[in-house]
Amino acid sequence: MNRKGTLTTWNDDRGFGFIAPDEGDSQVFAHISAYAGRGRPRAHRKVSYRIERDNQGRLRAGQFRLVGTAGLAAGFRPGVWIAVGVVLLVGVALGLAFQRGWVPVGLPAAYAMASLLTFIAYGIDKQAAGKDRRRIPENRLHLFEVLGGWPGALLAQQVFRHKTRKVSYQVVFWLAVLVNIAGVAWFLLAPEASSFRHQLGFGEWPVAHSLIW
Repeated sequence: MNRKGTLTTWNDDRGFGFIAPDEGDSQVFAHISAYAGRGRPRAHRKVSYRIERDNQGRLRAGQFRLVGTAGLAAGFRPGVWIAVGVVLLVGVALGLAFQRGWVPVGLPAAYAMASLLTFIAYGIDKQAAGKDRRRIPENRLHLFEVLGGWPGALLAQQVFRHKTRKVSYQVVFWLAVLVNIAGVAWFLLAPEASSFRHQLGFGEWPVAHSLIW
């Protein structure tokens, strides 16, 4: 990446913008699939890039990244750190519950596996969206979230900047989170589920014991 310029415009929803070269040449098209930096591109930031031609012979940025302080700041968006905090909080809560014998190791392991698979699914879907390939159906992503993958989904939304601005998707996502939490809470606390908990190796939560009596 031997050229310098300024990312004059950037449409984050559609994943493209234009770079104005420092040499004063014509602006160059830049697509998110060619971005090689941290975080997300931002308009009016300095970039380094290299030139290539597309299938129709038009010049475009073959690869580009933000440079200087803009490049460092791109990787430190508040949303990412909030999502990381939530994931860590869920992990600590499940770890403490396992340590105290309230849940078997299978529950935190299931959340970890579901979150990892969901994170990967979001990444694949984001890449497919940028390259106009076949997408992962939204209802499948929501199913992963309901089954315990919502912490990974929350992190993936911020890391990939995917599905964050689609209101209808966010509404269903948070409903999936509530359904998962409510379902797990019922299983852990409801007297009706006591026999199932014992069969699966779950301990008795103090709150559940008080509800039974």
